[in-house]
Amino acid sequence: MHRLLPARTTTRADTAETAQGGTGPHDIGSGSWRAGVRRVITIGSRPGPWKRGPVLAALALLLGLIMLGHAEIPNRIGNLGSLTETLLPWFGLFVPVLLAGALWRRSASAVVALLLPAVVWLNIFGGLLGDKSHPGGDLTVASHNVSADNPDPAGTARDLAASGADLLALEEITAQAKPLYERELAKAYPYHTVLGTVGLWSRLPLSDTRPVDIEMDYGPLGDTKPAEVKLTYNRALRTTVATDRGPLAVYVAHLGSARVNPRAGFWTASRDRGAQALGTALAAERTERVVLLGDLNGTMDDRAFSGITARLHSAQEVAGSGFGFSWPAAFPMVRIDQILVRGVKPESSWVLPATGSDHLPVAARLSW
Repeated sequence: MHRLLPARTTTRADTAETAQGGTGPHDIGSGSWRAGVRRVITIGSRPGPWKRGPVLAALALLLGLIMLGHAEIPNRIGNLGSLTETLLPWFGLFVPVLLAGALWRRSASAVVALLLPAVVWLNIFGGLLGDKSHPGGDLTVASHNVSADNPDPAGTARDLAASGADLLALEEITAQAKPLYERELAKAYPYHTVLGTVGLWSRLPLSDTRPVDIEMDYGPLGDTKPAEVKLTYNRALRTTVATDRGPLAVYVAHLGSARVNPRAGFWTASRDRGAQALGTALAAERTERVVLLGDLNGTMDDRAFSGITARLHSAQEVAGSGFGFSWPAAFPMVRIDQILVRGVKPESSWVLPATGSDHLPVAARLSW
């Protein structure tokens, strides 16, 4: 005898689901198959890791090419080449930023493209990351733009005297502050010379001191300005320091300012004229041992200083630790205060603590 099975009762939910194209109890496999097909289509339509992030990859390559070919960027438009070279160390910050974007997008092409700027930056600046200083040395030199607006010139002088420098160059000395510097530094430095707004204090005798004309432009009066007027605004000097190893020619310079102007771009006309004149003076220098101290208002990566860097080398690059940024004092971003040498060997180079100036003092230990 056959058992009669109760007939299945069709509910409203089943009827509605079937009417909407859904799956009933016997259509589960069919729905799963459709969902699987949709997932495959979606996955297949996504770009692979090598096709993701094309913009990030392009930006990485552009960054690398800018750093690699910075010398080819022209100065005709807004002095763009010099501005790029001034800020060149900071271009490295874009590498981790782009790397974070590449990892977020899971872009293999962008990660590979970032190898170019990373390698170029390390090739240019990697040598500055370590400490290249050595113990010893025969002479300590220091340079400081003391700032015309320094609220405490006497305190700045005492701080600089405590540095132990044998030669101390000051820039931006005002007529009002000059007596204060002379009084506070007299005990530590028996010899000194001040011409215009620059001066050198020394533990060793000085001779043959003369101004170096780095202005090359005296406005509407041209070269007809009286000598005493020119001297008042003199911004560079050359003197001879008598050492037990023979004469040492020391230059102290404060080149013209550099300004970022919306109309003119990176304005450096006065500075560049001064750099050219200073390079000419250094080329004519016959003393074997030469030291240049001063605020040059530019980094040594800037092409404007090629006439100087062709004859002298930076103590910071040879024997420093890090970049040695010196301006602005509150948050140093560039090294525009320089110690450059020829005929002597830098053993160490460092930045001194802040004073009342908007610049940080820089120092170096030299050996014969």
